[in-house]
Amino acid sequence: MVVAEHGVTGGRHAVILCHPDPASFNHAIAGAYCDAVRAAGQEVVLRDLYAAGFDPVLKAAERPTTVAAAYGQDVLDEVDAISGCDVFVLVYPIWFGTPPAMLKGYVERVFGAGVQPEALQGRVRTDLLGGKRLVSFSTSAASKIWLDEQGQAQGLNSVFDQYIVHAFGMRSQEHRRFAHIVPGLNARFADQYLREVTVQAQRTCAQIAFGDEALLADPALVTRMAR
Repeated sequence: MVVAEHGVTGGRHAVILCHPDPASFNHAIAGAYCDAVRAAGQEVVLRDLYAAGFDPVLKAAERPTTVAAAYGQDVLDEVDAISGCDVFVLVYPIWFGTPPAMLKGYVERVFGAGVQPEALQGRVRTDLLGGKRLVSFSTSAASKIWLDEQGQAQGLNSVFDQYIVHAFGMRSQEHRRFAHIVPGLNARFADQYLREVTVQAQRTCAQIAFGDEALLADPALVTRMAR
């Protein structure tokens, strides 16, 4: 933990970005979140998976059920980079109803490193994620109406968000979804969405700094993080 410029205890955020295009709206989301966290006096670690060339393929020797499992240096480097974070922020597009394979591979190789199946089923708090917060931002080229008709939000929440929270013993999860993100996105809508990202980041910073109960009692504490 770090001491924020506002005189309150701050936190550390791991922003895990998974999109191949540096000019994408996903990159803008990650940037807006990081800027808001730094403005609140807290620390942020950005992991751009495509820029890093992260290998999502789980190796046979890395399987938790393998005796004396051996992890690749890239996995060890990622675990070291995001250890000690209070919030894990996933930023990704929805492709064919699910996150990109690279992000799924990150969950398997990094989040799941050394975690036994029995621990997952028992919702045991893991060293890396246990008791921490999950915040997700996802984008889709499809409209919200179409996505709702497919049950996409409910399905993704069940098989990805809630699974991660429960399997690794995390504290809570929030998910912001942005639909109809296409080339030529209207600047007014883009700005509105990015403001929502900033507000979410400020709210999460306030949760860490002041606690959930204090924030419920005084929502104005979020404004304090924006100063």
